[in-house]
Amino acid sequence: MSRPPTTAPARTRFDAAITGVGMVTAAGVGVEKSWERMRAGAGTAATGVPALAGIPAGFACAVTDFDPSGFIDRKQMWRLDRSSQLALVAAHEAVTSSGLDRDSWDATRVGVVLGNGIGGAATWEKQHHVLLERGPRKVSPLLIPMLSPNMGAGYISMMFGALGPSLVTATACASGTTAVGMARELLRSGVCDVVITGGTEAPLVPSLITGFSQMRALAGRRDDLSTTSRPFDADRNGFVPAEGAAVLVLERAEDARARGADIRAMVSGYGASADAHHATAPDPDGRGAELALRAALRDAGVGADEVDHVNAHGTATLLNDAAEARTIRRVLGKRPAVTSVKGVVGHSLAAAGAIEAVATALTLEEGRIPPTANLESPDPELELDVVFKAGRDVRAEVAVSNSFGFGGQNAVLLLTAT
Repeated sequence: MSRPPTTAPARTRFDAAITGVGMVTAAGVGVEKSWERMRAGAGTAATGVPALAGIPAGFACAVTDFDPSGFIDRKQMWRLDRSSQLALVAAHEAVTSSGLDRDSWDATRVGVVLGNGIGGAATWEKQHHVLLERGPRKVSPLLIPMLSPNMGAGYISMMFGALGPSLVTATACASGTTAVGMARELLRSGVCDVVITGGTEAPLVPSLITGFSQMRALAGRRDDLSTTSRPFDADRNGFVPAEGAAVLVLERAEDARARGADIRAMVSGYGASADAHHATAPDPDGRGAELALRAALRDAGVGADEVDHVNAHGTATLLNDAAEARTIRRVLGKRPAVTSVKGVVGHSLAAAGAIEAVATALTLEEGRIPPTANLESPDPELELDVVFKAGRDVRAEVAVSNSFGFGGQNAVLLLTAT
C-alpha cells in the first residue's frame, strides 16, 4: 500500500474578498462599537449576568443592550434561540455593509456557512426544566428548531433568500474560522458567487458555564473582573466565557472589484489540522497547530517571513497560550506583532474565530493593532512581540488569525491587505 504524499500539491493563489462585516459582542452591538472598545483595550467581563444567577461562576462577557427587534420581525423573534438572534443581527449588518442587492443577485449561488458548537443551549436548558417541573405536555413544540445548531445558518438563508448551500461547521472553538475557510472553498470551487459566513454562540447558561468551571478552564482571578481575561500574562489562569456573533460577506476578488465594492481585506489562505493528542488539552509543542499554520501559508503562497501580524487564539489559559506561542515562534519567529482580543470580549467559543477574523481584517484596513487587554506582565517564557498597554500603528500587509478547539481542532486563516 502506498503512503499518502507528505506535502500537498501546490494550488494557485485564490483571494476571497471581504466586502461586508458585522459583529455583536460584549464590546458592543455593531462593528463600530465593538472595534472601538477593542482598540481601546477595555475589558467587558462582569458579574450580574441574569442567565447565570445563582451559580459560583456567575461572570462572563455578555452582550448587553441587545434589541434584535429592529432586524427581526417580532412575531418571529420569540421563535428564535439567542444564538440565532445574535447571528441574524450580525448578518444583517454584514450584508448591508457589503452593498450587495439581494434583488439583483442570483440567489441560487449565494451560500451560508456558519460556525456553531452548542446550538440553542438556553432553549434546551429552559425546556428541560419545564419537562421536569411541569411535565411533557408543557414542553414547547419549538424546542427542536430552536436548539438545533444548524438553525442560525438556516435563518440567515431565509432572511436573505439565499438558495445556495447552507452549512454549519462544528469544530469547537475553531468553528468560526473553519466556517470562513469553507466559505472560501465554495467560492474557489465555483459553487457560489457570494457566501455569508462567520460564527455565533450563546453559551451563557448555568449548566455549560458550570461545566467549564468544573474543568478549571475558567479564570480564577476575580478580584477585578474587568481585567480577569489576561492573555499571555505571567499571571493568566483561565478564560472568561462570552457570547457573540460575527459575520463576513465573501466574494471572488475579481467579482468584488468589477462591481466597485469596498474590499476590507482578502482571505488568501486557510489551513486546518488535528492534534490527535487529547480531548481538551492542546499538543504542548503545538505540532498540530503548526500543520494548520504552515498549510495556510502554503495555500496563500506566502513565506513565513512575510507575516506582519498574528491575531492569536490567546485564551489566557496556561496550556493554550504556551502551545500557541511555541507554534508562532517556531514557524514565524519573533517578527510578527501579536495580539488577542479575548482580553476585551472574552471567549465566545464557536463565534471567537469569526470575531477575530473581522478584527484582523480591520487591522489590515486601518493599520492599527489593538492591544491585548489586561496584559500587565508578559510571560517571559513565551518570547513573543505581544502588543499591550496601547495599540500599535503598523503597515501590515499579511496577517494570520489562529483558532484552536477541544478535540484538537486547529484552523488558521491568512488575510492580506488590499
